[in-house]
Amino acid sequence: MAESLAGFPFWVLEFDKDCNALDSVARFLGELPGEGLTDLFIFSHGWNNDHATALDLYARFFGAMRQILDNPSVTVRPAARIGVAGVLWPSILFPGDTVPPASDGGASSFSPGQEPSLESELSKAFCRSDQQETLQELIELLNNRTPSNESLLLFRDKLKQLVTPAQLPSTQDDLEAVTKVDDDSWLELLSKTTEVPAETDSDGGAASLGGVFDKLWDGAKGLLRVATYWEMKNRAGLVGKNGLGPLLGKVNGGSPELRIHLLGHSFGARLVSYSLQGLPDGLIGPQSPIKMLLLLQGAFSHFAFAAKLPFDAGRSGDLIGMAKRVDGPLLATYSRKDTAVGVSYPPASFLAGADASDAGDVMYRWEGMGCDGAQAVDAKGEVLGDVFTKYPFATGEWLNLDGNDVIVAGGPPSGAHSDIVHPETAWAALAAARIVS
Repeated sequence: MAESLAGFPFWVLEFDKDCNALDSVARFLGELPGEGLTDLFIFSHGWNNDHATALDLYARFFGAMRQILDNPSVTVRPAARIGVAGVLWPSILFPGDTVPPASDGGASSFSPGQEPSLESELSKAFCRSDQQETLQELIELLNNRTPSNESLLLFRDKLKQLVTPAQLPSTQDDLEAVTKVDDDSWLELLSKTTEVPAETDSDGGAASLGGVFDKLWDGAKGLLRVATYWEMKNRAGLVGKNGLGPLLGKVNGGSPELRIHLLGHSFGARLVSYSLQGLPDGLIGPQSPIKMLLLLQGAFSHFAFAAKLPFDAGRSGDLIGMAKRVDGPLLATYSRKDTAVGVSYPPASFLAGADASDAGDVMYRWEGMGCDGAQAVDAKGEVLGDVFTKYPFATGEWLNLDGNDVIVAGGPPSGAHSDIVHPETAWAALAAARIVS
């Protein structure tokens, strides 16, 4: 029998780093047909390997859905029986990237005294034996912070060894390009990536030579953060395409009338989007079991679904044509207060060779879904509204939801990236799934 979460039948769908389904998935497939569901919401967490925190996210989001459904003023689709599932996949929480507190005031991530070490968390991202040795060398360089250009260039070379080559196409430049820049450009890149904004020392005077190198090493740490971004980005797409996608096909084979609604946060948005590529052939349009896609502060290219890229009409997004595999509306929330997808990963814009005069255009090229929604897909736009908001949903069409007044909580470096649990987002999910009206 399924577990219960917020009054819904609930399953965990766990995959390992090689996209293999673990035992929980087999239990799910065995139990699902007996529940008599009409609708199944599947939610994937993002950049966070801690299962307890991911499960807390699911409890809070599906709890917000339950509160709406229990509101006597809400009209619920007759005979709707809803189940929910949460994907667990091996990701990491980069130390310093914490999520906002739960609405009840409780902690929803690590407290300062509990926050994991940089080494322990990165070892979960770069888990191959050859990566472990290189990772130790990078951490040693970061800890020593030797004030020399030679050490900073050695960091670049080690970083190149660390990152797994991309196994899926990418609309954005691969991180490998970052590590191939010449020596002078590498040092300039470090200065632009620094996590310390101050230009003066503690006495207010010009920065000392030691202070300059400290800032460059802060930039090196920032690029190690970017390396984990690329590693997790790659893994999320693979787990979606090779793990969740085929599972959705099995679910449809056993329960062909079941309506499936996909939700993803951060890299989880990438995961559920790439699961569309993993669906069996023929599951398009009305034949698709996927009746809604909601990307909450998606951390991947906002051009992923585009037929033509604005800066190169000869190229398309990685997921061109995949919108046809959703027999319902496609939604993306965005907020400029989400600095993780807006400003925390700037190396690509630097590598594009842009100067300050066209910085806005360059950032537009490299921004993520959570910055301004899905782009170059003829998307409509609406403000993320409160419960009872009527949205212009249409099958196969994108709707970008402006969350600048809702998705606001969180400090640096990620800003409001994880501030996604609200009545407004829960209502959008239920309304797009045609559960409430």
